[in-house]
Amino acid sequence: MLERLFRLQDHGTTVRKEILAGFTTFLTMAYIIVVNPAILSNTGMDFGAVFVATCLAATIGTLIMGLWANYPIAMAPGMGLNAFFSFTVVGSMGYSWQVALGAVFISGFIFFLLSIFKIREWIINSIPMSLRFGISAGIGFFLALIALKNAGVVVDNPATLVGLGEIKVAESLLFFGGFVVICALSFRQITGAVMIGILAVTGIAMMLGMVEYNGFVSAPPSLAPTFMQLDLAGAFNVGMISVIFAFLFVDLFDTSGTLIGAAQRGGLLDKDGKLPRLGRALMSDSVATMSGAALGTSTTTSYIESTAGISAGGRTGLTAVVVAGLFLACLLLSPIAKIIPSYATAPALLYVAVLMASGLKLVNWDDVTDAAPAVVTALMMPLTFSIANGIALGFITYVALKALSGRWSDLNASVVTIAVVFVLKFIFLDAA
Repeated sequence: MLERLFRLQDHGTTVRKEILAGFTTFLTMAYIIVVNPAILSNTGMDFGAVFVATCLAATIGTLIMGLWANYPIAMAPGMGLNAFFSFTVVGSMGYSWQVALGAVFISGFIFFLLSIFKIREWIINSIPMSLRFGISAGIGFFLALIALKNAGVVVDNPATLVGLGEIKVAESLLFFGGFVVICALSFRQITGAVMIGILAVTGIAMMLGMVEYNGFVSAPPSLAPTFMQLDLAGAFNVGMISVIFAFLFVDLFDTSGTLIGAAQRGGLLDKDGKLPRLGRALMSDSVATMSGAALGTSTTTSYIESTAGISAGGRTGLTAVVVAGLFLACLLLSPIAKIIPSYATAPALLYVAVLMASGLKLVNWDDVTDAAPAVVTALMMPLTFSIANGIALGFITYVALKALSGRWSDLNASVVTIAVVFVLKFIFLDAA
């Protein structure tokens, strides 16, 4: 049955390899089951319900990817977008988390339509590479700021806007220690480096009496506080356009980049360098996002950590099915998730920030008309505490700079249209 379903022999793999690959991928991304509830609970969402929603969204999305698209790609609520959901859409813009979930659902539905009508390739090919690199790095800087804020390392300062917090306290020292451990283990290619770092900090904090142990296994918490609580009517507010666009835009490029990168690592591209069943993979992502919003979590997307399992030999959807099963089993581990403090998850955020910021090395620094928009995009995300604002200002800068420089050939209709829409948003919506 497994051979018929996943075509293991055609992909040069075995059941044993696929199971090992599934465990490897899961260990590299298991941190999301504690980090995501910690981030989203800042909005007032019930921690236990978000924990369940995270596990179920990851299970559903990964299962669809494995069974329908037959790819060894795992899915879960995405880093960066969960922070944007909590700290910008709800925290800064003042929308309820129910409206934010509605925006996530709408973005997933639009993604689904783009995949059906095959518009996604046109959008992806139309967006300049410099802006893509700037967006990735900006999300990384955004996560870094949140990590440092959660750890108490960066605090507000009336005179200088931000300042250095108390770094001699135990929480800050554990944060720095956890970050160093994660980076060192990652450099040594230790599987599950992020999760090991989180658990190590939590264990030390427990020994110091800073957190209280409340058990290891229990029945899953109730999903009722977040299940089907999304507010679609509220999300259709005109002020939510840029938010929906940000959710959609980041998910589109995140998923596409992950799929292509993972496929290259596993030799899954066809002779023309294209990814077979790309439509199914992208639709799996969009369905997972809509399902996650209904359950009560932010955008679900493909995880680049899937390359760890591919490097371990995973080549088919059986790897993804194994990952899905492990996420489902994690429903029994809610007591562990609840005791992990924010200064233990903050090192994971900072580590992910380092990985995402590396995209800046690919920017053409010899061409200021490419470099400047990338830098504006990357800096505006953390400084305005908004991924949407960073994307908007990046597009506007790109179009204005290329036009004034006489580089009209670098512009296309879609980029100009998006920039004009953002200009109109700042003039009319923000002014109102």
